[in-house]
Amino acid sequence: MSALDNLQFTVFDAKKFPKIEHPESGPSPWWNKLNEGPSYIKPEDRQKPLVPSGKLDEKYSKNAVDLTPLLGTTYNVETRITDILKDDDLIRDLAIKISQRGVVVFKKQDDLTVEQQKELVQKLGLLSGKPKNNGLHIHPTAPAGGIIGENGLVDPDVSFISTRINKNYKSYDRSYPTAFSWHSDITFEPAGADYSSLRLVELPPTGGDTFWANGYALYEKISPSLRAYLDTLTGTYSQPEFKNFGGQKNFDLYSQERGAPENVGDELVAIHPIVRTNPVTGWKSLFAVGAHFTKINDLTPLESKTLKEFIWNILVQSHDIQVRHKWDKYDIAIWDNRSTYHAINKDIHYYDDVIRTGIRTVGIAERPYLDPNSLTQTEALRAATEKVSSDK
Repeated sequence: MSALDNLQFTVFDAKKFPKIEHPESGPSPWWNKLNEGPSYIKPEDRQKPLVPSGKLDEKYSKNAVDLTPLLGTTYNVETRITDILKDDDLIRDLAIKISQRGVVVFKKQDDLTVEQQKELVQKLGLLSGKPKNNGLHIHPTAPAGGIIGENGLVDPDVSFISTRINKNYKSYDRSYPTAFSWHSDITFEPAGADYSSLRLVELPPTGGDTFWANGYALYEKISPSLRAYLDTLTGTYSQPEFKNFGGQKNFDLYSQERGAPENVGDELVAIHPIVRTNPVTGWKSLFAVGAHFTKINDLTPLESKTLKEFIWNILVQSHDIQVRHKWDKYDIAIWDNRSTYHAINKDIHYYDDVIRTGIRTVGIAERPYLDPNSLTQTEALRAATEKVSSDK
């Protein structure tokens, strides 16, 4: 019997969501303060790139397959997350693996409970250095519905990714480029996401695959001269459509703390560096991609639009930095939003009626920053190879 067989869902039932005592309107007071806030890590307090203990590879490398040279690793069904959760060294090694490989998939994890999925994502962040007081993200649209917890109410720490809520796929415009769905999770929050986990519990007969792309490699697709300029820029990230969706469906956005003190308010907007450093690897990643990325600051509207489209075109035309996963029931994918993007293949609209439901948990990390001394992925991997050679 699966640990998920008795899941209960609810949709658009306000009585099933925990009462919001003090809703906050407007944007977060931290939305435009890049170098401030409880989740900001000062330069002198930033960790060095993490080094794995080797225990994860020693125990499970025989079960793992790298999907491309730089992006994506899959562990077969013999690797159980319930076992990994028993050892903090394994969890820390897994966090490093995810940050280096972008996305890691574990096949058919039907024995993992929702509470254990939440525990996994929180521990991945804490054991790899995220601010200790930050928790799991509560999605602004959580009041729209979700998974019923033990108290009989919607569990706000779990995002409910389902066609049960979003029925727009039925009226989907087939001429709309699906590449427009590329994004990193919740970049509209001042303190953004580190690790996201998604496990599909209801699947269409086929379709609904997920793509990921490598933000480290996208940065290196650009010339060194342009990279140096991008390193100096910031961008505005926002998501007004969630508030519009709430108005259409008659629910208010969740506007209290969403995993960090900075993540409050019902106007979803934040300013971040265009290029950021992943603190786990120390590698530079291009962060200026996605449905939430609104504009590049301090440029004219035409300049911003042109540069945004230039970056986006490199992403969608570069299949060599992408990977695709075809889901089996109870597969769980875990990725690092600081250095990957993802998109769903929206081909399920070809069915007249279909249910696709995923359980997602998202950890809240540090505020994005760029360390000027951080390396590219290629530079770091080359340095590691040279060190191994010199040590022999």
